[in-house]
Amino acid sequence: MFVQATKSKRGGKTYVTHLVRESFRTAKGPRSRTLCNITGLPEPVRELIAANLRGQSFLPAQELQLRSALDYGGLAVLADAWTRFGLDRFLSGLGTARQQGLLKAMIFGRLLFPSAKLALSEQAEGTVLAQACGLPAAESFDEDDLYEAMDLLNGQWVPLEKNLYQDAFPQGVRLVLYDLTSTYFEGKGPDQLSRYGHSRDHRGDRRQVILAVATDAQGIPLHLEVLRGNRADNKTLQGLLITLRRRFGIREATFVFDGGMSSRLNLAALAAAQLQFVTRLSNATMEALLAELPPDKQLELGDRQQVVEVMQHGNRYVIAGGDWRQQRDQERRTVRLAKAETALKKMAGVKRKKVDPQTLASQAGRMLERLKAHKYFTYHVTPQGRLEWERKAEVITRETQRDGWYLLHTNCPAEACSKEAVLAHYKGLLDVEEAFCQLKSYLEVRPIYHRRPDRVRNHVRLCFVAYWLSARLGRQWRSSGETGEVPRLLRRLQTIRIGRLQVGKQQAQTLMTDVPKALNEVLAKLGLIKLFATLPTWVL
Repeated sequence: MFVQATKSKRGGKTYVTHLVRESFRTAKGPRSRTLCNITGLPEPVRELIAANLRGQSFLPAQELQLRSALDYGGLAVLADAWTRFGLDRFLSGLGTARQQGLLKAMIFGRLLFPSAKLALSEQAEGTVLAQACGLPAAESFDEDDLYEAMDLLNGQWVPLEKNLYQDAFPQGVRLVLYDLTSTYFEGKGPDQLSRYGHSRDHRGDRRQVILAVATDAQGIPLHLEVLRGNRADNKTLQGLLITLRRRFGIREATFVFDGGMSSRLNLAALAAAQLQFVTRLSNATMEALLAELPPDKQLELGDRQQVVEVMQHGNRYVIAGGDWRQQRDQERRTVRLAKAETALKKMAGVKRKKVDPQTLASQAGRMLERLKAHKYFTYHVTPQGRLEWERKAEVITRETQRDGWYLLHTNCPAEACSKEAVLAHYKGLLDVEEAFCQLKSYLEVRPIYHRRPDRVRNHVRLCFVAYWLSARLGRQWRSSGETGEVPRLLRRLQTIRIGRLQVGKQQAQTLMTDVPKALNEVLAKLGLIKLFATLPTWVL
């Protein structure tokens, strides 16, 4: 080992960096690598280290040791954000200090190394997770410790979620984006929650729960609810309205949601509460509306970049589209038609000793409905028992002309909300989809292994807090032009490490390893240079 001094110029100034490096041999010849950066140490200490590494007898060389480095960077960012966003108050009053630290560790773990509770302790090895969460460096914990900490959320989630809302939205919210997804269980799951239902994960073979998430216009989550896996989409909205009013005091806001929740009862409930809404209606409703349009409006639909507004029967509608949607709709229909005809040919090719025309026709109809291709075909069974069919060319042609278009319904007054603003509100649902993506993929919400309903809810709640923290950081970083996913960036920064310099049995100094140029550029872009200029007290 040796100390190397390097010079660099930035902004007209010359900077000297002192690195502890190590030489080693490879098949391609001698190489060297950086072990740590000692620039921050006092000059006499640096000289002592350099002399000692040269073999001088100021101190026996075997007395000077560099302890193994610990992953640090991502945890440093999270610990700082935790304090800045007021989350120190979030867990206050829950259990012991150790249990609060374990809850914090599970939240941080969701973002940095999502895994089962059983694996968290193992995943945390070689990191400063314990120190960042106020736990002793050598803290050990098992799955039961984590479950006991999770149980502290029982009966306490309502005020905790309220505090998160007040911290993120001190002025309240004027736009609420609402959507649903599902996540499945490994095994049976708790009877009170787990049900077979419509799986957005394409795992109809698994029991599931429904996750209902509400966010603001920038994707910051307001509220999350865990519902039974067979709950109908249109049965969830009114419960959300009651919760948001009682828990957060939301009285004036525009609610944006997809077509599965736009029932007459839900729209009536919103109107009765004097709330505005933007929702998407079905293609069948759009077809009926388009058939009644006057010629001048029909002409406007030739350009899919246009946004067309229609008033009909006292209701306000906005018709929007796009070329990429047109291509997607065409591709979906092509695939659907091909699958349906393949299935029809297979069904027609089956040799039967006796054919019941009515039964065979019924089977064909059910198959077409399952493939969502019923409207594209006419079919019948001949007296000889042959299944015959043909495409409905007029239906396909008419639908092709409408490819790429979709229909929005709103009660927002035109003078306060233009047709373009209505469209922008609906497109904001993409932020909710991103929330689902991060909740289910980056935070590993699925699959769920818990067997108690309260622990299922608490598991999802910890993921919710992790995403809340991630979304707050994302909003800050987007203002700096950073569009990368927060968990990915945090895991990349986690490669910045700290090491501990030890003289004999006495720890002399905690040092940060050299930060690669690429990561320095990331830190500068995100405004984190100051955070990494000195080490926080919790890591020393």
